[in-house]
Amino acid sequence: MKLQPQMGVEGGALWLARVATQSLIEEVRLSPKPGLVDSRGNGAHHDLTLDLMERSAHSLSPTFHALALQSWQRPADIALRQLVGRLGREGEVQMMLATGGVNTHRGAIWALGLLVSAAAMHGLEGSSSDIAATAAKLASLPDSSAPKVFSKGLLATRRYRVHGAREEAQLGFPHIMNLALPQLRRSRQSGATEQQARLDALMAIMTSLSDTCVLSRAGLEGLEVMQNGARSVLVAGGTATVEGRAALAWLDKHMLALNASPGGAADLLAATLLMDSIAIDTTPLHTLI
Repeated sequence: MKLQPQMGVEGGALWLARVATQSLIEEVRLSPKPGLVDSRGNGAHHDLTLDLMERSAHSLSPTFHALALQSWQRPADIALRQLVGRLGREGEVQMMLATGGVNTHRGAIWALGLLVSAAAMHGLEGSSSDIAATAAKLASLPDSSAPKVFSKGLLATRRYRVHGAREEAQLGFPHIMNLALPQLRRSRQSGATEQQARLDALMAIMTSLSDTCVLSRAGLEGLEVMQNGARSVLVAGGTATVEGRAALAWLDKHMLALNASPGGAADLLAATLLMDSIAIDTTPLHTLI
């Protein structure tokens, strides 16, 4: 889904909302993902289904539209940061209403919401590095209205002393910029199918991310299994190879056995798909690695 020229503010905001929503849907449908909800089933989750995740994604379209509209060609300042925070929290309320109180996309609202706002701030004329840097600047500004909520993810970052979703954004989404996007493009260029390229991008994220969803469910053991297993998939040549698919099946089996689901990695994959669709990149692939 590529941008049509001369859309204008309203058209651009609507387009961004559609792409963000579609990125969430494409992420959840992608299969087979280890421990995650996908088109095969519920993964390690008992309260999530593919239908619920898709319903949640559609419920967030108005939020993405509002974020894009309100951020259009605005500078990154505290006023915008607080507005983005408020719109994100309102979107979370709508998500919870749509899902009957199940947290499906809280982390994705943060990541994709920032990227949608940053892309709009550049008037849809930003490269991936431009968008990531602007999102980082916005994420680093204070939001005095943000509630002091101790989520499972935040508790995991403190217990294990790792970076979480907030730091990932403030650092300019390094798992997207340095790992997922380059891997996505390398796999495409090497002849992988789009499904295989996207699975490889997910594996690239999982090799390094201190996924707080995994840490909350399975501790350091689960994180080690995730990172080493994902690395084995890529070392074997990725999911386009027989060996890579076998390594992915092994990882899926062990993540399920540990009741571990890399929800943080899934959020970043959706954000990667969004960035891949909205960024104006002419940079050669080798400079992205």
